[in-house]
Amino acid sequence: MDAYDLIVIGSGPAGRRAAVQAAKLGKRVLVVEGRRRVGGVSVHTGTIPSKTLRETVLNLSGWRERGFYGHSYRVKQEIGGDDLTHRLGKTLEHEVAVLEHQFHRNMIRTISGTARFTGAHEVTITRGDGSELAVHGERVLIAVGTVPFRPDNVPFDGTHVIDSDTIIEDLRVPRSLCVVGAGVIGIEYATIFSAMDVPVTLVEPRETFLDFVDREIIDEFTHELRDRGMIIRLGSPVASVVKDPGGWVTTTLADGRSVRSEMLLYAAGRTGATADLGLEHCGLATDHRGRIAVDPKTFQTSVPHIYAAGDVIGFPSLASTSMEQGRIAACHAFGLPLPPAPQYFPYGIYAVPEISTVGMNEQEVKARGIGYEVGIARFRETSRGHIMGLNSGMMKMLFSLKTRRLLGVHIMGEGATELIHIGQAVLNLKGTLDYFIENTFNYPTLAEAYKIAALDAWNRMPK
Repeated sequence: MDAYDLIVIGSGPAGRRAAVQAAKLGKRVLVVEGRRRVGGVSVHTGTIPSKTLRETVLNLSGWRERGFYGHSYRVKQEIGGDDLTHRLGKTLEHEVAVLEHQFHRNMIRTISGTARFTGAHEVTITRGDGSELAVHGERVLIAVGTVPFRPDNVPFDGTHVIDSDTIIEDLRVPRSLCVVGAGVIGIEYATIFSAMDVPVTLVEPRETFLDFVDREIIDEFTHELRDRGMIIRLGSPVASVVKDPGGWVTTTLADGRSVRSEMLLYAAGRTGATADLGLEHCGLATDHRGRIAVDPKTFQTSVPHIYAAGDVIGFPSLASTSMEQGRIAACHAFGLPLPPAPQYFPYGIYAVPEISTVGMNEQEVKARGIGYEVGIARFRETSRGHIMGLNSGMMKMLFSLKTRRLLGVHIMGEGATELIHIGQAVLNLKGTLDYFIENTFNYPTLAEAYKIAALDAWNRMPK
């Protein structure tokens, strides 16, 4: 039986970062990936494909230029499935090639197959040809990610009723789309197809969505979606989904309303891909959504030599945080001391328009009883915004009245996921309002919105 210092199950962001970190410490590492090629959900069905699709749609639809040339402006009049998949194939091939080279360069062994525990340290790998290989790991990291939640009453067929994995496998532009689930994934796909002028109805059982985002940002975001014709149905769960002989799908809600669409994307939650891991053989259990509990500082499970990281442990389920979790787990597993993690990290939602946030939102600041002031900047207030033809987009900043320290930054609009890092740096360095007032930003840039928002807050701050 081959023995390894670390066996990593899954090659997504958490798994790959843990494997490379362990290899750089001189450890013998094996990565097991259920797909034919490495990359995990992130590369093959999740992060990279959805963001590539978004970029393709924004380019081909002429979305970014409509502020100047009008809503009827198009780069390509008819956008079809082939247009969407062309760029996707090239991007995914490049991502996989980079990962394969990274594993090879660090002398990390990779095996394609499904892994299951047969003991506390023993893992059996079933390869595509049916053969099995038993391996021993002194330490194991579970980084298998998640799979879409598929309720029994939804007739998935891969064509008209799909989930967030199968949508990538056969990209098409439907005549109409119903999206069930207003989480990050549902919001992203709903707005991407809306940008192609596909009629979209968004259904969310709860009365609110994206509750971790500042409500003022969500209010602005919701107004923009409705303004461009998206129908949003909140507060009523799905009662039934029926597909007629012609392929059209009727989604009936608990309040009696129904939505008829050519395609239904069911994106209401994901579950940990742990069902076939044989966790009972190593002493681990999962919650009702297949997630594994860990120590949030070390990512150690209840079995000391087994770690878990990435989406399989739940919130925040971001590729960026998953990478860091994998690195921390590998360092802890092999006794490498780590500095304290930064207090703040950003969230990015690649909707159209983007949303990004870091630090406390206004709801949290109020709940903590902190005296605060708010500064708002609209992208149309910047020269760069005029140059780009932006009619929407905003930045919201919160500052402490007592210390003048920055408490949070929340952005909706073009480039939000890039702009947020300025706020992230200032937050982690305990910076104040004065940083934005006194420093010079490149002109013309959208980053000038930081100075505009800071001055807006300064006008109402106690002098």
